[in-house]
Amino acid sequence: MDPAILEFLHRSGQVQDERAWAIEPLTGGVASDIWKVTTDETSFVVKKALASLRVAQDWKAPVTRNASEVEWMLEVAKVAPDAVPRILAHDPSLGAFAMSYFDPSENPVWKEELRNGRVDVTFARRLGGVVAAIHAATARSQDIGRRFANDEVFHSIRVEPYLEATAQVHPDLAAPLLALSRDVMNTRTALVHGDVSPKNILIGRDGPIILDAECAWYGDPSFDLAFCLNHLLLKCIWRRQDAAGLLDSFEALAKAYLSGVAWEPAIALEARAARLLPALLLARVDGKSPVEYITARIDKDFVRHFARSLIQSPPTTLADIKRAWAEELCI
Repeated sequence: MDPAILEFLHRSGQVQDERAWAIEPLTGGVASDIWKVTTDETSFVVKKALASLRVAQDWKAPVTRNASEVEWMLEVAKVAPDAVPRILAHDPSLGAFAMSYFDPSENPVWKEELRNGRVDVTFARRLGGVVAAIHAATARSQDIGRRFANDEVFHSIRVEPYLEATAQVHPDLAAPLLALSRDVMNTRTALVHGDVSPKNILIGRDGPIILDAECAWYGDPSFDLAFCLNHLLLKCIWRRQDAAGLLDSFEALAKAYLSGVAWEPAIALEARAARLLPALLLARVDGKSPVEYITARIDKDFVRHFARSLIQSPPTTLADIKRAWAEELCI
């Protein structure tokens, strides 16, 4: 562990006697170094943002996103305290913070549950409600808009590597993809998490626990909805035997979310999500951060064919996308 992190832990009072605690690196961090720290009394997590992300392509991002992640968790704790970790200490200059630890044996990662064939439609519905509640509580807030004016960060770790990088791979789709990029960046309505995906969500005893808010931004809430639904579609390829349940989860999450939209017409937000979703599908094959579980050429081409057609002729409802995806999968 970085000596500066050790000094931070001592200074913040999280650890005292060095002989009475242990450090374990946690895997899976693309954008941050993450450690579990265990003392005689407790366990907690330390997270430090990386300037260069661990992906195949060159991908840099401001480390100030670490402070935004802390602020997101503190803000969401006012709305849904059971849905976020508790912040224990924070050093903005270091780009590091400490937060509560959740035992995975009691709070499994949603992605791992899906990997093992445990598809819980009720959980997906609850997640949709929680995300909508966060957006509703923060919508049209000048204070939150000022505090989370993280356009540069969001562009560098979401819009550029997903939409704009994909436009370079598919130049014939550059016009709609770049227009979508501009529209996303120009929509500022609510506090967006930016990475609502199964790998960042724990199945807690009291409902969803949402982690990894490095992309936090005051912007377009339809991004969170489309981003999460995108993962449920892609996992139909990963777990074809569970595709029907995953699509039921897609529908349940979308309906629960949209029923909580009160800050703007739900039909307008849904249309933006439906336009964005095919672009995110294509981005997870040909952007800077392809999903690791779709590797076969035939599966990648399946996603490309489906996504390209909808980017060229955007749907207006999420149900249209679900129906078309099910037909392509012969469900």
